[in-house]
Amino acid sequence: MATNTISAGNKHNKSLKIVFVITLSYFVVEVIVGFISNSLALLSDAAHMLTDVAGQALALFAIWMASKPRNSKKSYGYLRTEIFSALINAIVLIFISGYILYEAWLRFENPPAVAGIPMLIVSVCGLLINLISMKVLSAGSKESINIKGAFLEVVSDMLSSIAVIIAGIIILATGWLLIDPIISALIGLFILPRTFGLLKESVDILLEGVPKDVNFTAVEKYLKEKPGVESVHDVHVWSLTSGVNALSGHIIMKPETTILEMNEIIFEIKQELNSNYKINHTTLEVHLEREGYIPNNI
Repeated sequence: MATNTISAGNKHNKSLKIVFVITLSYFVVEVIVGFISNSLALLSDAAHMLTDVAGQALALFAIWMASKPRNSKKSYGYLRTEIFSALINAIVLIFISGYILYEAWLRFENPPAVAGIPMLIVSVCGLLINLISMKVLSAGSKESINIKGAFLEVVSDMLSSIAVIIAGIIILATGWLLIDPIISALIGLFILPRTFGLLKESVDILLEGVPKDVNFTAVEKYLKEKPGVESVHDVHVWSLTSGVNALSGHIIMKPETTILEMNEIIFEIKQELNSNYKINHTTLEVHLEREGYIPNNI
């Protein structure tokens, strides 16, 4: 049986674990201080931080599952586990965002007292932690879509920490308590687009849509214009999981093509798809042109 496909994120597994521990620790601190200080801005930022904890946990889980050997029941292994987890996470986050917006609306009508100093201290610490996490994940984000997702979550959290710091300063300077639900609403609205983006990407992969980093038209054009190729049919490109793209297709060679030439052409096609079109798993059905042949397109 062939060896397993290894995700790019596996190379940066240690970095992701470090950031996960840092993020989880800060999330716990932020929730505790948020309740003590009665700050919805801190609690909503903690909910935002929870998306990072969940996302990093899913990334680590996916890396672990992807490393499990494929078998007679799971011919692709467990690469799709990440996608199912992301789908569930996206649905949960939509409800979390809705709750944050609901609480913010209630506090607009009756804003409670908020302890500005604890909120400010924890937010400054959060900003520093996010900057450290960005540094740790920077290298991996350039190689793995999985790690890149975690990296972008940290970047967005860094921006949220800045927003909460601004709210804390305004409360300390002016006593204007409405800034807390305003910042909370902004954070809730900031989470929603990312959540819908995650939901859409998960559904696209489960429906075996063309990966967003693959130009299907360019791939099909390359195959059709390859010397020795008569025609191309039944081409499909899909993603097994983030960063693992696959292609299957039917290529009919020109009748004068020799077996040796045909093998060389297919070898070149697979190399080109891997290096320039981000497709690392290619399966092709190839034969010579035959009169009366009718391709079976899906």
